[in-house]
Amino acid sequence: MNTNKKICVIGAGRWGTNHIKTLKNLGALAGIVESRDNRREELKTLFPEATLYHSVSDVPLEEYDGFTVATPAETHFEVGSYLLRHGKHVLIEKPIALNTKEAGALKELADKHNVNLMVGHVLLFHPAIIKIKELIDSGKIGKLEYIYSNRLNLGTVRTEENILWSFAPHDISIFEYFIGSNPIEVVSRGGAFLTPGIHDTTMTSLTYPNNVVGHIFVSWLHPFKEHRMVMIGSKGMMSFEDSSEEKDILFYEKGIDWIQGEPIKRDGPTEVIPYDKGFPLTNEIQYFIDHLDGSKLEIADGQNAFDVLEVLEKATNSLQGTKEDEEVGSTAAESDFFVHPTSEVDAGVTVGEGTKIWHYSHVQSGSSLGTNVSIGQNVNVGNNVTIGNSVKIQNNVSVYEGVELEDYVFCGPSMVFTNIQRPRSEFPQRGTEFYAKTLVKKSASIGANATIVCGSTIGQYAFIGAGAVVTKDVPAFAMVVGNPGRIIGWVNKQGYKLEFDDSGLSKCGKYQLEQDTVTHLGG
Repeated sequence: MNTNKKICVIGAGRWGTNHIKTLKNLGALAGIVESRDNRREELKTLFPEATLYHSVSDVPLEEYDGFTVATPAETHFEVGSYLLRHGKHVLIEKPIALNTKEAGALKELADKHNVNLMVGHVLLFHPAIIKIKELIDSGKIGKLEYIYSNRLNLGTVRTEENILWSFAPHDISIFEYFIGSNPIEVVSRGGAFLTPGIHDTTMTSLTYPNNVVGHIFVSWLHPFKEHRMVMIGSKGMMSFEDSSEEKDILFYEKGIDWIQGEPIKRDGPTEVIPYDKGFPLTNEIQYFIDHLDGSKLEIADGQNAFDVLEVLEKATNSLQGTKEDEEVGSTAAESDFFVHPTSEVDAGVTVGEGTKIWHYSHVQSGSSLGTNVSIGQNVNVGNNVTIGNSVKIQNNVSVYEGVELEDYVFCGPSMVFTNIQRPRSEFPQRGTEFYAKTLVKKSASIGANATIVCGSTIGQYAFIGAGAVVTKDVPAFAMVVGNPGRIIGWVNKQGYKLEFDDSGLSKCGKYQLEQDTVTHLGG
């Protein structure tokens, strides 16, 4: 098939690769954005018809009719808003954003620029789900009264996203599709067994207008995989098990009839409902392509994405015992940054717009976090710490008082900062007079499990290898490994190793090495 449309896929991970393959089959694959260099090399061979880009900012947007976004959820808002501001039609994988504020902002951008914003609620394009919707609307089961769905599996367990956010969005979107309205009450209960505070199994009860009730049971702790839906009406019942080999829609001539005031069981035959089989993702992406002319989306649009996130937030409030009028994941007065409910931000902390603070982290008073900072799980930011813009701190890192991180610094998982040179439990040393300052300059990267002994300055764009122990200053652009850390080479701004000629000029002509100092010459 040739659609004469050019689509660019942003993100070539597991699900992004499915987008790429589907678009190739539809004749609409034209571009791929993938930040991993080795993956881009693979993609060049596998999909020669596509132009490869390192980041979305490298893409000549005017050359493409639309974009699909299959990057990690925390990047959806940033990538999506960039594309919408430039007037591009966008399909963003679920969840469309991390909260309703971001989802609402994306919808407003799409409306402002008169473009389509679509969400990847792929099961809305499952032929069986479409058929069930037709049967419900035709009155096959009478008045719809109750829907039950379970989505069970063993893994993959997430450590930043609970089972509700991982598994339930599809079912919430299907319930809205079948019923045609949003729930008026949401109650959720569950259990967290593998990671504290991250629920592994939940049962969510949803009450809709006209006395319609739904239950969604999701778990990643079950020994088998099963996705089953049951729809019960006043005249009959239907079931669909997507995890079965047959994938049949079954209609049951069963129910309870009231005869002369007595409830009488009706137990009629079971009917297999035929429907046209097909691939949901192919249907979804074809639907997106069909609406690249700007025609209105009737399904999986920005409003649908917002509605699903609203239900998820209400369910999360219920699950965690948060008051309904409290906004999930935000402690900012104007909600311009995100704080997970399990985290603490003390009074007297300054947090920049777009910053995200994830599970079980603590930011202590007097600290300042810039814009678009990402604080991972179980991170402690001490008193009076200064963190610049667009810094990324991975899980299990403590940034103690006396440490300063300039813009774009990367701190890998479980790396360590110290702030006292001669620590003694018997003789406590507290206060700024005891702390040796550590400065990490712009765009430096520190690998997983590395240790930075206090009193050191890490130069801009320096690259500290995983497990290295840094005991002295590191010059700009240096690559350091080992214990104690030693310089084994030099890297450019992107982190690639530099090679120099006899005069000290790098082969790319942009860097000069002289007396163990690298200078960026520009360009």
